[in-house]
Amino acid sequence: MCKQLDLFGSYAAEQPVKPASRTVPDKQEQPAIPVANATPEPAHQAAPLHAPASPARQKKENIPVKKGKRGRKSIKEMDAESAMISIPEDEVLFRKQYYSIGEVAEMFNLNASLLRYWETEFDILQPRKNRKGDRHFRPEDIKNLFLIHHLLRQKKYTIEGAKDYLKKNKSKAQQHFGIVQRLEKLRGFLLELKAGL
Repeated sequence: MCKQLDLFGSYAAEQPVKPASRTVPDKQEQPAIPVANATPEPAHQAAPLHAPASPARQKKENIPVKKGKRGRKSIKEMDAESAMISIPEDEVLFRKQYYSIGEVAEMFNLNASLLRYWETEFDILQPRKNRKGDRHFRPEDIKNLFLIHHLLRQKKYTIEGAKDYLKKNKSKAQQHFGIVQRLEKLRGFLLELKAGL
């Protein structure tokens, strides 16, 4: 006799153990094949609770369809993300001596892992590390990171292209980037003024 526990920890009904045999089972012992005319399960039992809604149900109940997208982002999506960068003004930025990697990642709306990767790729990014290994970015590092972000995400440079550009035109790149920032601030001010009219 074999005792088996059910899901709740109590013993199930005892069943005798059948000896293994090499004979072909009878037709009566074969598992039943589902019949096409069988009654279907009720709708509330057919799909599990965690399954996504079918397209027909989404249309019927006005559930928004979220498309999964793989690969590169479109230019509009990249521009929208670059507009979401929230770096404070210089006087506010330079009030603190160091920023943690989490704060910087939140400013740029990026993952901390991407910031760590860019740190290994670009020589101008050199955040301080404490004994524990935590990275602390100075305001100058944040400015350099903003320049790298501008080259990679807005200008669409590759990492190698951005490295070469920074090596050849480091001072020109920072001046050019400063001009671009001031023009973008002016554009934002003019757009606000236009919206107020």
